[in-house]
Amino acid sequence: MITEEKRSLRKLVKILKNDLSEADRQLKSANIFKELANTEEFRNSDTVLLYWSMDDEVFTLGFIERWWKEKVILLPVVKGDTLDIKIYLGKNSMTPGERYGILEPTGTTFTNYEAIDLFVVPGVAFSKNNFRMGRGKGYYDKLLTKHRASKIGVCYDFQIFETVPIESHDVAMDKVISG
Repeated sequence: MITEEKRSLRKLVKILKNDLSEADRQLKSANIFKELANTEEFRNSDTVLLYWSMDDEVFTLGFIERWWKEKVILLPVVKGDTLDIKIYLGKNSMTPGERYGILEPTGTTFTNYEAIDLFVVPGVAFSKNNFRMGRGKGYYDKLLTKHRASKIGVCYDFQIFETVPIESHDVAMDKVISG
């Protein structure tokens, strides 16, 4: 039952994303990250885990490039069924990952989880009470259950729903920023 609900919601969001022009994606992404930069959570953070955006996600590259020399920017790296974390050291330190073709940082795995002040997380859909539905692999849920740092979801406005199907392992965000 939940699986079918998730499948239907993922299909709907994919259709809505396909209707967005490249210019709208860029503008909405810039507005979302402008709002994020003004949050207390971001301003007070030294170490931030972001994500290297896929084509259909809120674009992160400009934001990462803007902040990586002022804050420690971490990016997830897919390793089997989990995410490792590595420090972003500029575009030249990126290489295609083992899955999905997403660029990932090279270098040593970051393990000082207590140093992470903020997680900025994508999602397929979010509920009005900040629950997140991802792509179905559980990567972020596995990672986020281990940490107490602030968690902010980012998405386009049309990705927020009254409710989303959730399961016991799903982790709620502290807030969601949309645009």
